[in-house]
Amino acid sequence: MKFFSKYITIALFCILVSGCSGNRSASYSVDIKDLTDIPVLTIETKSTAKDVMNFVTKPVTRHVAESIASWTPGYVMPPAPYYEACTVSLTDTDRTVLLDAVDAEVKVRGNWTTSYEKKPLRIKFTESQNLLGLNDGATFKNWLLLAEYKDASLLRNKAALAMAEELLADDELYVSDAEFVEVVINGQYWGVYLLAEQQQVNKDRVNITEVPEGYTGTDIGYFMEFDGYYMNEDPLQRFHVDYADNAALVPFDGEDGNGETMKCLSDPEYGRKNDIGITIKSDIYDQAQRNFIASFVNNVYNIMYAAAYYDEAYIFNDTYTEIYKTTEITPQEAVERVVNISSLADTYLINELLCDADVYWSSFFLSADFGPEGDKKLTFEAHWDFDSAMGNKNRCVDGTGFYAANIVPDVNGGPGRGGEYNTLNPWLAVLAYEDWYQDIIRENWTKAFDSGAFERIYTMLGSDQERCKPAFDRNYTKWNNINHSSIASELSRESAACSTQEQAYEFLSDWLKKRVEFLNDYWHS
Repeated sequence: MKFFSKYITIALFCILVSGCSGNRSASYSVDIKDLTDIPVLTIETKSTAKDVMNFVTKPVTRHVAESIASWTPGYVMPPAPYYEACTVSLTDTDRTVLLDAVDAEVKVRGNWTTSYEKKPLRIKFTESQNLLGLNDGATFKNWLLLAEYKDASLLRNKAALAMAEELLADDELYVSDAEFVEVVINGQYWGVYLLAEQQQVNKDRVNITEVPEGYTGTDIGYFMEFDGYYMNEDPLQRFHVDYADNAALVPFDGEDGNGETMKCLSDPEYGRKNDIGITIKSDIYDQAQRNFIASFVNNVYNIMYAAAYYDEAYIFNDTYTEIYKTTEITPQEAVERVVNISSLADTYLINELLCDADVYWSSFFLSADFGPEGDKKLTFEAHWDFDSAMGNKNRCVDGTGFYAANIVPDVNGGPGRGGEYNTLNPWLAVLAYEDWYQDIIRENWTKAFDSGAFERIYTMLGSDQERCKPAFDRNYTKWNNINHSSIASELSRESAACSTQEQAYEFLSDWLKKRVEFLNDYWHS
């Protein structure tokens, strides 16, 4: 195999765009035996065509490319991501071979991140594999390589997933396991990636009832994403939520909303907004399945809103197709019948802690299991995609303030800040002022804090920084995105000011400690 050749040629280059100056292209050879700081994952294409590397350098997700084309004169549409037949090998830091030329397909994956020079990848093995003992050694066909191109520290996603795991531990809900690897493709060094899990229904991932191929009954598990990109999906795999007829919510700002209200969806009073719907991520095969889960999700929100804003209890009929008002249970009990409240409270805490810029937009996952063993509750799990979080974008940059259930600017900045609108995440905001719900949030935060969860995260961050530092340096020699020239407009001023990976790590570490201190002052019992 090429992987065991003595040298790997590493191309060093800068993204030659506006603002990138004083850099030059160069190349040198690195002894493969020097790559021992973190595991090495090698991808070899089966094709030897001259342009075969296009599969990792050219593709951009179609709706992203179309968006770029809409404001870029002369933009040449790139290919959409496509699978390339490959073999994948994996060696540990002591050079032990963990995988040896295993058959797989590899393609670029993601949304906006596919427009970057260093692109995230998806690996689909022919046979299920375990990688690096992740997820307690469970085997899967699908794995992901996150490029972390926008995050100069390279550490945000791994830290965020670890924090989600700490907070969701008692709920026994899925969070991706993850570990850093250095990637080599066809003998070319490709930098540091975060090896992570595919968000999917599986007994060892999102553990809900899987749908037999072709099955059309509604008594199945549904895995979903609150998703601003939902209109790009097949109509069978998406639906709209009207959020109690787009009723206004009081944002949670720690000061009773200061008299403000906000709606999730577009409304003349609130300005133009992009529509946010739900993508069904699990397999379904019939319109009845889509209609059933769409009705259920809409009605669960209606139950939550009625409890919080009208102090009324609504419950489902026996077939979970309609709701009706009742005085036989409390509004709190009505919500708890159809929502895994602890998972929602923890999801609020995760998003409040991390201040992700996309909290209102995408990568926000839900599930509901109507299978024989399912609890028939809307559950919040599978937390994902935090490279814009923790001060990397202009959100809670000083580590203070309330964010996740508050009014937030759209990804372009918001009114008066170079963007277009303000909005909020309705699932995090709707119950925010319920005393009983706040008690659960406070209990979950206090338990995590007192257990030392955040101290463990600080220790992990420092350990990852120390052990991965040589690999991080090689990554930046390859990609040089520490210069920020192509992504500076996406970053906070403080993040963009970091001129080395070490500075980016220090900013992240300091930010996280300030954030925990701020939230602990409010939520600790």
